[in-house]
Amino acid sequence: MIRVKNTVLLVDDIPANIKILVSALRDNYSLLVATNGRDALKAACEKRPDLILLDVMMPDMDGYEVCKALKTRSETASIPVIFVTAMNEEKDETRGFLLGAVDYIIKPVNPVIVKARVQTHIALCMAQRELQRHRDELEDMVLERTRELRETQIEITNRLVQAAEYHDQQTSRHITRMAHYCVVLARAHGMKEHELTLFFHASAMHDIGKLGISDAILHKKGTLTPDEFDEMKRHTLIGADLLYGPDNELMNMAHLIALTHHEKWDGTGFPLGLAADEIPFAGRIAALCDVFDALSSKRPYKEAWPLEEAKKVVLEQKGIHFDPYIVELFEENYSKIEEVYARVK
Repeated sequence: MIRVKNTVLLVDDIPANIKILVSALRDNYSLLVATNGRDALKAACEKRPDLILLDVMMPDMDGYEVCKALKTRSETASIPVIFVTAMNEEKDETRGFLLGAVDYIIKPVNPVIVKARVQTHIALCMAQRELQRHRDELEDMVLERTRELRETQIEITNRLVQAAEYHDQQTSRHITRMAHYCVVLARAHGMKEHELTLFFHASAMHDIGKLGISDAILHKKGTLTPDEFDEMKRHTLIGADLLYGPDNELMNMAHLIALTHHEKWDGTGFPLGLAADEIPFAGRIAALCDVFDALSSKRPYKEAWPLEEAKKVVLEQKGIHFDPYIVELFEENYSKIEEVYARVK
């Protein structure tokens, strides 16, 4: 296997100094040479050497200026710089280190010292690169695993929703519309795309607790008796229990929505009688979207209302059943609500 040599850029305006450095390093490294600061910057940007040996005292652009320019450019900032100079006072070394240099070699140079310093910093640089590569690989693995877990969670939620849909095909359309309505309002609020994806799938499970309610009650044609209505209200608690998972972002949101989508702004809802800001924000959005779609959909006990009639009820319930702010979002984005309704029938 052919070993690729590391590359070192030598920068000095005096040919004799360059010759000494070349003699010391040519057997072990690929060498680049620049005799002024501007050529050094160009070579560093184009060739990306593994290390730079940089003279300080140069005309036009000295080594300090070159080092500063290297460290301010993203493509060269990580290249280690060793100053090679006759300036050996403490203040000179301090200035160089503050600019980002990793070491100093004092002129006249000793070839043995040059080779040792270069070898040390090349080895350190390679180790750092290898460490960064492992970190990047680990980060990629974590991201991929996170993506797989999220996809698995979403697949599970979809299966749960499908199970609920077996009760009634109309339920399927209600779930889809309601989830899309929630996303319209949440996006208008400024929710981030990642959160919107979670919200869509979480809100689709708002009625998952109805799996625990008998079909006789779910599909009854006519008004429920007080006992039947009390039984129906239990779907919020059943759903919340099914979805409980505090360490899971998706399930946590789904749990809150299932539990609170029948709470009312004025505190007269169920199952907890929460009021105003006591109701989680996601639950407040879901409450409005659920009622709007229920009114505008056909159910065993009623025909579908015209959209404008359903909209009128929502507006009338501002500050009573629904969060006033959510109602304003609904009104401002009503055309998008209509688009969803037209698309999902």
